[in-house]
Amino acid sequence: MIRTILLITLIITMAGCHTARNNPSPNKKEKLTGYVNNFLGTAPLQDSIDCGYNPPKDWRVWAGLTYPGASLPNAMVQLSPITEWHSGAGYEYEDDVILAFTHTNKGHWNLCHIPVLPVTEGFSENDFGSKFSHENESAEPGYYQVKLDRYGIDAELTSTLHCGYHKYEFPKGKPQNIIVNLSKSNERVRDWHIEQEGTNVIKGFQQTGEKIYFYAETNRTIVNLETSGDARREIALVSFNESDEELELKLALSFVSIENAKQNLEAELAGKSFEEVKNEASETWENLLSKIKVEGGTDKQKSLFYSSLYRSFLWPALRSDVNGEFTDASGEVVNKGFRYYTNPSLWDTYRNKLVLLGMLSPDVTADVIQSLIDKGEKTGFMPTFFHGDHAAPFISGSYLRGIRDYDVQSAYQLLLNNATKEGGTRPHIAEYIEKGYISTPEVENPHVESKAKAGVTKTLEFAYDDYAVALLAEELGKQDDYKMLMKRTSNYKNLFDPSTGLMRGKLENGDWVPDFNAEYPYYEYMYREANAWQSSFFAPHDTKGLIGLYKSEAEFEEKLDSLFSIPWNADYIARNVSSFIGQYCHGNQPDHSFPYLYTFIGKQEKSQMYLDSIMNRFYGMGEWENAFCGMDDAGEMSAWYVFAAMGIYPYSPGDAEYIVSVPLFNSVKLDLGEQSEFKISKTNSGRKIKDLTIDGNLVEGYFVSHEQLKKGKELIILTE
Repeated sequence: MIRTILLITLIITMAGCHTARNNPSPNKKEKLTGYVNNFLGTAPLQDSIDCGYNPPKDWRVWAGLTYPGASLPNAMVQLSPITEWHSGAGYEYEDDVILAFTHTNKGHWNLCHIPVLPVTEGFSENDFGSKFSHENESAEPGYYQVKLDRYGIDAELTSTLHCGYHKYEFPKGKPQNIIVNLSKSNERVRDWHIEQEGTNVIKGFQQTGEKIYFYAETNRTIVNLETSGDARREIALVSFNESDEELELKLALSFVSIENAKQNLEAELAGKSFEEVKNEASETWENLLSKIKVEGGTDKQKSLFYSSLYRSFLWPALRSDVNGEFTDASGEVVNKGFRYYTNPSLWDTYRNKLVLLGMLSPDVTADVIQSLIDKGEKTGFMPTFFHGDHAAPFISGSYLRGIRDYDVQSAYQLLLNNATKEGGTRPHIAEYIEKGYISTPEVENPHVESKAKAGVTKTLEFAYDDYAVALLAEELGKQDDYKMLMKRTSNYKNLFDPSTGLMRGKLENGDWVPDFNAEYPYYEYMYREANAWQSSFFAPHDTKGLIGLYKSEAEFEEKLDSLFSIPWNADYIARNVSSFIGQYCHGNQPDHSFPYLYTFIGKQEKSQMYLDSIMNRFYGMGEWENAFCGMDDAGEMSAWYVFAAMGIYPYSPGDAEYIVSVPLFNSVKLDLGEQSEFKISKTNSGRKIKDLTIDGNLVEGYFVSHEQLKKGKELIILTE
């Protein structure tokens, strides 16, 4: 078995030793932004070996789904090209036609609002996209550039928190127009409006799930504004006087009003040139990236590291204006003295990205939490995202790490409501409380998309969320709640099947789900976007208790060896369950902490073997070496790489501590604010940890606390 594992790892490591074509050139690397590859995560994953199966014809495996355009950290505006509507981030590297530049993005089949495209002539309402080539395309943090071949237009984009700044160089002697395609977005457009104001302003709104207002100024005289096409394909054409001067468009957004959009524009762009805004954006990113400085490693590793760090800070997105106003969850326009943000992608990013956000941008984290509270107070429950109740570990972990500038009492009450009241964030919570698990309905011949409760995943996740709320209860002195919740944290054990050594669904009567296939993936039958192998080792709050379910540590180790060695069945196809080491799937989130499990049984070197293999193999993949092995999911995939490469990982994000591994780099310097800089160093090239010291003091075990990072100076990892 060990020989098989080592062979798999060798193959994976060798396959990962390549240089990404789109890595920035060495002469750009005087600044850390020069290491960022904006195109990482935009390319498809098509090779059957990379995917783990043969993708069906015309089926794009979910690899990255990132966008290359301009944005500031956690901004309202993400100004990026669209090559295909309703396609995740809208930009697919294999495409050769740009349809528009849109002003919002996430990488999740939504947003992509206020589409704009410069054109000359020879287009129609149904056909105005332009061919382009990657040879005439470039990007860096806060900037994107491309030549639109169809029209001979050189386009450049940059942005501020609330505004997009376009600069277009038209060919001489050609008409100069901009199409504003408000009938399109990645969401269904319910209504839209555009009008001209004065000689150089257009303004209006686009109504999808939300109403997005815009106000835009140009440096040129508008000679005509007209709409054409049928209702579903209607476009607005803005025509300008001909000039040798480059056409500039400054467009601001607001989710409150056109007047607020105008204020946003005046506050952020008035009197500024394109180069000034571009340089300010670059400086903003440089300041953020400089909070982690690495030494050693290869150029590829540095590019992957800083590209991943960059990707980790694009979401959640700002929704309040420069004057502080925002439209709250009840539709009221309010100003409450904090910056209002979208919900984080909690199911994905609570695991690591939100911890990274708190480490480097604690002020943003505090306002994100207060935004969640504000939304929760409208319903009586703390919001969630997709599955689970993972605002709980996000908030408890943030609080324990010292981020406290929000109403923690209100946050706690909302989280307690989630954990105790039916009809809110946690579906089937009454059954969970009564039985200690959520049952699985019996379904004849279940398949990948069979609908059910995802009862196993919910039970395991609710047990962990109970633990996170319990941590906060204890910190706030609520001992009765603490004891009640802690009793529930072992509920995950109720679904452990000793006959298989895995977590298995139970029927309402308590019997095991029959005809159990541990290798088959489900979207929500028994498990959420996973199979039994990818779900069964999730107990980050009680890993020793999980190990205790087996007869011995040796049996647990054998089970882990099987996780990483039983081959994936290529006939089992789920679009976002891809890229495997055995049954382990790095292409989706549920098992991302599992490589660390060997550390708990004294086999840290085996954990390290898989960590190294994953970092080497599953980032910068595919034909163009720009693919991820799965969706970046608002930065979760990226943040995993950042932590694993640094040598610390938030194994239990609700706790203010990190599990230690061997970093990729010789040293990592962390700026944690308040004049606190912490250094992580490794002594040699070995990958087995011999001992750990902080400021000369020996660390017992493999965990370091956030307090040690804040107050200490250096963690030295002695390897052999």
